[in-house]
Amino acid sequence: MMPMMLDPVALMLTLALAAMAGIVHMWLKSTYAKYSEIPVRRGITGAQVAQAIMDREGIHDVSIECVGGVMTDHYDPMHKVVRLSEGVYYGTTIASLSIAAHEVGHVIQHARGYAPLALRTYIAPVCSIGSNFAPMLILFGLILSIPSLATAGLWLFAAATAFTLVTLPVEFNASSRALVQLSDGRMMSEDELGGARQMLNAAALTYVSAAVTAIAWLLYYVMLINGRRD
Repeated sequence: MMPMMLDPVALMLTLALAAMAGIVHMWLKSTYAKYSEIPVRRGITGAQVAQAIMDREGIHDVSIECVGGVMTDHYDPMHKVVRLSEGVYYGTTIASLSIAAHEVGHVIQHARGYAPLALRTYIAPVCSIGSNFAPMLILFGLILSIPSLATAGLWLFAAATAFTLVTLPVEFNASSRALVQLSDGRMMSEDELGGARQMLNAAALTYVSAAVTAIAWLLYYVMLINGRRD
């Protein structure tokens, strides 16, 4: 059994998945660049949108912070903080408002007890370990002929794969909530909402790409371990 890095199947899988991820990243980057240049007519900032949505939903225990970087926006449920990148926090573009509203979509999920978000938060620590160490456990288990070690790695990677699958409904639901809030709150016009939808769809594809990648590698590891057993 060749090590995984020399396996032609693994090489082809790596190249195919890298190509897919690259295409998705380029589409997100170009979409973000496009809608980062189009200001909304109301002239409001991402931070103002985030606060307005939380006020409408009666959520008053979550703060908003400005952080450095690009596309570093996220909601921290443990500390109840929405962290927006500088471009989103101060930005008045379709991209800025879309991203801010999306992150507050996670805030609403948290406040309403959205089950997939709770599950993702709960399994995140185990999944982080799985994604980082599982391939090494599988490889060492196969090289050293220790089936239990390879199987343990497989289960850890399966948990990491489950995380990417749970992430899909969480992200799509947050985007749906964002679009509803932007529309009902009259923060964007109809044509601007079309741009926001394209922006959020492009971002969602990155999570789809991650899930496909995880599933593909999980199937490869299953094939690898079963082949060694045979």
